[in-house]
Amino acid sequence: MELLIKAENVCVEYTGCDILNIDELELYDYDRIGLVGANGAGKSTLLKVLLGELTPPRCKVNRFGRFTYIPQLDEVTFQGIKDFALMGKLGVQQIKIQTMSGGEETRLKIAQALSEQVHGIFADEPTCHLDHEGIDFLIGQLKFFSGALLIISHDRYFLDEVVDKIWELKNGKIIEYCGNYSGYLRQKEEKRQSQAARFEQFVAERDRLERAAEEKRKQARKIDQKAKGAAKINNSESRGRLGHQKTMGSKQKTLYNAVKSMEHRIVALGDVEAPENIRTIRFRQSKALALHNPYPITAAEISKRFGNKVLFEKASFNIPLGAKVALTGGNAAGKTTLFKMILNNEAGISISPKAVIGYFDQNGYKYNRNQGIMEFMQENCDYQVPEIRSVMASLGFPENDIRKKLFVLSGGETIKLLLAKMLLGRYNILLMDEPSNFLDLPSIEALEALMKNYEGTILFISHDKRLLENVADLVYEIQEGKIVQIK
Repeated sequence: MELLIKAENVCVEYTGCDILNIDELELYDYDRIGLVGANGAGKSTLLKVLLGELTPPRCKVNRFGRFTYIPQLDEVTFQGIKDFALMGKLGVQQIKIQTMSGGEETRLKIAQALSEQVHGIFADEPTCHLDHEGIDFLIGQLKFFSGALLIISHDRYFLDEVVDKIWELKNGKIIEYCGNYSGYLRQKEEKRQSQAARFEQFVAERDRLERAAEEKRKQARKIDQKAKGAAKINNSESRGRLGHQKTMGSKQKTLYNAVKSMEHRIVALGDVEAPENIRTIRFRQSKALALHNPYPITAAEISKRFGNKVLFEKASFNIPLGAKVALTGGNAAGKTTLFKMILNNEAGISISPKAVIGYFDQNGYKYNRNQGIMEFMQENCDYQVPEIRSVMASLGFPENDIRKKLFVLSGGETIKLLLAKMLLGRYNILLMDEPSNFLDLPSIEALEALMKNYEGTILFISHDKRLLENVADLVYEIQEGKIVQIK
């Protein structure tokens, strides 16, 4: 067991708030860690501090090895790549950097990292823009890597295959869980259920004591009223009567002592925190938008080519009414092109006349950035404000954020807002192009629930295996110019 990194006083502030507030952190040569947390929790910042790219005041980081870093998409070069066979397996060609797609750029960065002789690899969303083949190849490479791994990822399947420990970054602190991501979820759910049981027991006991204390107070007040009535009696009353009043006074004292005792017991119970709520959103669809065609979108022997490249050659498919249908395939196979063909109602594609299609394109949205969030959400929406708030809360929008303007939102927050708006819009068919990209893991899990509960038909593109497993009723894959049903 060899210590590779020891960090102390990792404290980072932003606009007066603690992003990181970690007293001590250690990374060993055997560690294979998934770093998870909400958007903006400070995950990327923590990697940069551990690597020495950021140096907060009073922070001390000792490194006892060499590390390489796979960052999120940014400027890349071919400098330093020694294993050109590895580049070929990852699908990286010797082409100009300026012409690279997102998937090609990601593959290049991975090839750079894996070709170096290092003690540890740090990676920030390494599967972003990779297709299934690229993800599986990366998993195989990392499984055979003998050093430490510290990986930020929103791909649950990838984390399950690669890591055996989870660091959850929450409120600036690290909470450690043993096991892969699925094990982490089980532990979180067990913790939530245990917390729910403690909270239920706490509430029941607190309510019982409060009811009992109130009953004692009522009894004492009745005796008070009787004592006041007795006080009006002439002072010439017999001594025996005065003796009876003394007895009543002792009863009052006993009752009030019992009330104080119960109040002390309530205080002693402490304040047990309520468990996190699991929200269930119920979508409804206007009767005016109801579709009756059993297959609202069909394609019969469609073809598409760009120059000499053939995307589809006499390809066919059917999208059933109300189904959640996934579309997969390699990078540049033609998935987004097929969406555009549907939107343009090109030759060979049949769409129900009553279809109203909503399209999520995370790179092509336009809106008035000076608008308020709630004003933006209420446009083209039949849902009430509480329902809108509920959907937004499930995707991780705090109550206070709803009063913000659009221009202050981060990229991840904007993606979540657009997804929420589309799910609540006046549509009966949704086309969603990589809806889980750039979302944090809690938001992806919330999106899954929203997609499953959605009343209309959804056709979505995704390389996220867990999203496919948990949401898709049917899965089509683009294979050599054909659209083949694989589920």
